[in-house]
Order: sequence, then C-alpha cells, then structure tokens
Amino acid sequence: MTRLFSRRQTGLGSRFTFEKTIDRWFELLTLGLAMGISSILVAIFGVIIWRAWPAILEYGVGFILSTSWNPVIGRENYGALPVVYGTIASSFIGLLFAAPLGVGTAIFLGKDFIPTQIRIPLVFLVELLAAIPSVVYGLWGIFVLTPVVHPLAEWLYNTFYWIPIFSRPPIGGTGLLASGIILAIMIVPIITAISRESLDSLPVDLKQASLGLGATRWETLFRVLLPAAFPSIAGGIMLALGRAMGETMAVTMIIGNVNKISVSVLEPANTISSLIASQFAEASGMQVSALMYAGLVLLFLTFIVNIA
Repeated sequence: MTRLFSRRQTGLGSRFTFEKTIDRWFELLTLGLAMGISSILVAIFGVIIWRAWPAILEYGVGFILSTSWNPVIGRENYGALPVVYGTIASSFIGLLFAAPLGVGTAIFLGKDFIPTQIRIPLVFLVELLAAIPSVVYGLWGIFVLTPVVHPLAEWLYNTFYWIPIFSRPPIGGTGLLASGIILAIMIVPIITAISRESLDSLPVDLKQASLGLGATRWETLFRVLLPAAFPSIAGGIMLALGRAMGETMAVTMIIGNVNKISVSVLEPANTISSLIASQFAEASGMQVSALMYAGLVLLFLTFIVNIA
C-alpha cells in the first residue's frame, strides 16, 4: 500500500509539474502576442514619422495651422487645417445623428421590449450594416443619398440661411451634411452593439429593485439602467467616433473633396483620409511627405479619441 501510494504521489507530482509548464508557456505566448500588437503599433508610428519627416522639418507645427495646399512643383506649399476641420466636423455630424439612433436602437432591441423571435433577426440586420464594404456605402450615397439630401439642403438654405451652418447654398447634394449622414449609418452598428451588450450585462437586481420600489419600466430605464451602463455606452460612442474619423472611400465619394473651411454644413469639404486617397497615387517628392504628415495628424487624432 505504501509503495502504491508513493507511486500515486509521484504521478500527481509529475502531472502538476507538466501543468505548471503548460501554464508558463501559455503565459509567455500571451505576453508575446501582446508585445507583438504593441510592436505593430510602434512600427506604424515609426514608418509614418519616417516618411513624413521631410515635411515635418519643412513646415513644422505650422502645417496643422495653414490653409494652403498647393502641390504645383516650384510653388509647393502644404497645410492641413481645412482637412483637419473637415475630418472633425464630418465625424461629429455623423455622431450627432448616430449616437441617439444607436442608443435608442439598443434600448429597443433589449430583452424586455420585443419578443426573442423578432429581436434576434433585428439584431442580425443591424450588425449586418457593419459588414457592408465602404465603397458600397459610397455608391449608395451617390445614387440614393445625395438626390435626397439636395432638396433637403436647399430647403434648409432657403429657410434658415440666416443661421451660419446653413448660410451657403448647396452644390449637388454633396458636402459635410451628406458625409455626416453616411458616416452615421456606418457607425450606428458599433454604438448599437456596445450599448445593447452594456445594458444586457447589467445585474438583474438593479431592475428588480427599482421595479420593487414602485418605479415604472421607463423610470427604471432612464434613472437606473442607463446611468449604470453610461460608461460603457460612452466608450462605444467614442470608439464609433474614431471609426468615423478614419473612414475613407464612402466619405471621399460624398464630401466633395474641396480644401476649404466653411461654417456651412451644406458646402463641400474634405477630410484627411479623402485627401490621402485622392492624391497619394499621383504624389511625388514633398507631396508624399505632406500626405504622410497629414496621415500622422489623423493617427494622433484617432489615438486621442480612443484613449478618451
């Protein structure tokens, strides 16, 4: 019996050592993967800074504050302020439409409002919006959205021309307003998915306690559940904002690609992504460095948004 017991102890000890070895290797593997992701991020920053360095030395911080973009050889002068403004303005317009729509859709798709057999197909359809390619959104915007936006923009101009954001006549339906709407459609699935998961993951006790104290379903939603899930919902909104700031093809096809700053949302504008997409293929010399510098600015903007 003693010998059998010692053999069992030896077997358990070797098994314990093997499991510790596996755990150690798994820990090293996950550490390596995490360091690999960090290395990729550092490599992206490094390559962009390296390619943008001539423009950084030439224009410095003034590149971000200048409004001129002239790629003509001999008179080259580059400034990114109009495209930085267009990037931020179009993204916030999209967020203005998408945030209430996404959160409202998440509330509607909750477990307490519609039956499961209806809710699951609707959740699938909303998330399917995120799988549609960007260029398809752009084509849809050209053939469907802009013909609808143009009469709306004309009505806004004719009726509210005294308001600065509607003070300029529209041009063919393209501009900041149309690009903001297309961005809103593209980022709604992100806000909806994160908001819905945040609400569904709340402890059931919160809802039951509120209802037990006599609160209605809507009072429970707005006074208990939404405040409790607000940090996660806000994080989803900021993530969607970062997605909107980096969108390229759909915005390029809709925004008008005009490098100027206008308070009116009815006029064409440009974004950093659109500028790079439309000019990089034919760029050379300092123009390539200027475009990479603009890309570096966009990278910092999205980096700040994701940190927030």
